[in-house]
Amino acid sequence: MSDSERTPLPLVFDEPRGRRKPPRHLADLAPDERTAHAKELGLPGFRAKQLSTHYFSRLVDDPDQMTDLPAGQRAELVAGLLPELMTPLRTMEADRGTTRKTLWRLFDGALVESVLMRYPDRVTMCVSSQAGCGMACPFCATGQGGLQRNMSTAEIVEQVVAGARALARDEVPGGPGRVSNVVFMGMGEPLANYKAVLGAVRRLTDPAPDGLGMSARGITVSTVGLVPRMRQLADEGIPVTLALSLHAPDDELRNELVPINTRFSVAETVEAAWNYAKVTRRRVSIEYAMMRGINDQAWRADLLGDVLRSYGDWGWVHANLIPLNPTPGSKWTASDPADEREFVRRLEAKGIPTTVRDTRGREIDGACGQLAATEA
Repeated sequence: MSDSERTPLPLVFDEPRGRRKPPRHLADLAPDERTAHAKELGLPGFRAKQLSTHYFSRLVDDPDQMTDLPAGQRAELVAGLLPELMTPLRTMEADRGTTRKTLWRLFDGALVESVLMRYPDRVTMCVSSQAGCGMACPFCATGQGGLQRNMSTAEIVEQVVAGARALARDEVPGGPGRVSNVVFMGMGEPLANYKAVLGAVRRLTDPAPDGLGMSARGITVSTVGLVPRMRQLADEGIPVTLALSLHAPDDELRNELVPINTRFSVAETVEAAWNYAKVTRRRVSIEYAMMRGINDQAWRADLLGDVLRSYGDWGWVHANLIPLNPTPGSKWTASDPADEREFVRRLEAKGIPTTVRDTRGREIDGACGQLAATEA
């Protein structure tokens, strides 16, 4: 079925009722909560710290390697505090093995995907925060699948830990390494699963062994523009980078491309992004998928530049143009390179720092907007 024949999907903010919850895992919990949970299970509280060390610092997933735990209790301890959350079904590779997309089956059969991308100077994990997505953007494969459910904090964290294990075990070309960056740009709208995503950010940034000890500046949270949540995130005191998926500078087009715009206009959304930069002193990234003949006209580049410049030129914003990644049967295609270059030129003429994203994993459907999590 072509895009023009599809009935637009409704916006969905809440996961379907009645979904079973994943088993509780120590990554769901703050350090003091882990101790309390261990005691609830009839285990000594200090075991929680030991298991946290194995999980976050040593990246161990084999109970036999947890030699500081009593041999007779290992299985019980691991089952109680480190239950299995997700099973890898398939890993596909591109870029000579330095881009790896993993398809995961969650405990209830839901499917999600994560992508590891190794560059010469960093390793970035692109993680999912929901199984599916309820934001209904018509050009995005994930959005066209609808929302199945929110992921738990631990399910989000486990994607990063799995990547960290693969790097530590020298399974990714380039020698042993570590995850330096995490982008919440996989499946789902992160701010529609706010509590779990914020919990995951805290686990990623908590010092080891309570968490992975990452810098908050290496974490990017993407949103299509849930304005109240953007304002809430600005006040959390965690200096993550905010990426706003704008894709159009005018309400008429953005209403079609990003249906949340019917709730929060371009002006309201950009103001919330500017407020985030003002409060956190962190530069906001404006994500803009370049679509041929849809949003890549020169006049729209000028309008985008004017919209962003209207809040001043104190370095609060950066435009990140994304060559659209095709999805099967879609009318949406990438912009002509000449139009893309002119778009960049006009934004830079308005004083907007602009880059074009290096899209990785396109041939394994691992690039932006392509994650559909199918077993086929």
